[in-house]
Amino acid sequence: MDLTLAIFLLVYVAMGVGHMPGLRLDRTGAAMVGAMLLIATREISPAAAWASVDFRVLGLLFGLMTVSAAFVVSGFYDWVAVKVGNLKVGPKGLLAILIAVTAAMAALLNKDVVAVAMTPIFCSVCVARRLNPLPFLLAFCFAANFGSAATLLGSPQNMIVAETLELSFASFMAATALPAVLSLPLTWIVIVLFYRGRWRLSEETAPAGATAPDPQTPVEFDRGETIKTGLVTIAILAAFLFSDLPQMLVALMGASVLLISRRVSSSNMLHHVNGDLLLLLFGLFVVNGALAATGLPEQVLHALRSVGLDLHNPPSMLVIMAVLSNIVGNNPSVMLVAPLIGGAHHPEALGAAIVLGTSFSSSIVVFGSIVGIVVAEECSKRGITLSFGEFARAGVPTSLLCLLMAAVWIYHLN
Repeated sequence: MDLTLAIFLLVYVAMGVGHMPGLRLDRTGAAMVGAMLLIATREISPAAAWASVDFRVLGLLFGLMTVSAAFVVSGFYDWVAVKVGNLKVGPKGLLAILIAVTAAMAALLNKDVVAVAMTPIFCSVCVARRLNPLPFLLAFCFAANFGSAATLLGSPQNMIVAETLELSFASFMAATALPAVLSLPLTWIVIVLFYRGRWRLSEETAPAGATAPDPQTPVEFDRGETIKTGLVTIAILAAFLFSDLPQMLVALMGASVLLISRRVSSSNMLHHVNGDLLLLLFGLFVVNGALAATGLPEQVLHALRSVGLDLHNPPSMLVIMAVLSNIVGNNPSVMLVAPLIGGAHHPEALGAAIVLGTSFSSSIVVFGSIVGIVVAEECSKRGITLSFGEFARAGVPTSLLCLLMAAVWIYHLN
């Protein structure tokens, strides 16, 4: 038990810091090394390790990431980013459209893929239009995180919550969609107030390197492949809503149809599937499974209840997840509590608390989500300064307002 606990703690330290301190071992590497060490030291048997992995989640995630990757290689994301960025509207109108489009795409597709595909194009468009990119990139980041909470398609943590609490696509959406939508005007209001009078770049205020030619070239738009992918996506959504077929099988069937193509190579499409994330979740399933076998999680759960913290209580979970996700990250935090939330009396309210807690707290710190990391890295490449302070000044009030609204909503559900 001592070795299992030590490996578990080290893995989650890496989740929080971003790497294993003193080593060049990132989150995915730490999760996989931890899992392999637990198996090699016989802290968990190979059979128990395999049994601890929820392949329904991994299969669903792989299938949906493949669908999203098909939109990448068809040039759809780049086409949307360019079209939105070139609209002949003022900065406030552009901000509103950007928020709405980003949230919709994040809810129906994978928010992390949306961020990777569209952030460079938005950077280019803002510089070309002599617009200050910061309010638009922050809005993009917040809207992707908040909008993804609307459906179980939006992020891996949503899928884990839905599978753990046995929530259907419709019941999940009923529990989270309204607050996700209401978060969008709150985002727009905060950013408009914070950046009033600072919408445009000037020669004096332009970030270093922002006026340099941008090397990012949009992927050529393929109308036929986009239509094919769109039809498959609609079929998947219809199956989720109107059939009892397992969601994993539906997603994998859709992915199979898209991978069979005479025009797009499967290697190109699979290149855009986030294999690191799949391995991260695989490793964490094994690490968490080994800890669960020790009985320690049940002891912790009992201790928490004795001091008034019930993990089956939605308001408590909203606060816990908002704090925890900013310590170890969105996906690891959900993985951490997933074994402890089964059998909840109000699964919809508890699921909403977990999903909204992780999603709405993502704008507090720049590294609070993968989307924030992507945006920060793209800014750095282009000489655009997005500091922790700049991110937090707009992000903290946005998150707090959204979390307050979520608390009211969860009280209503509960």
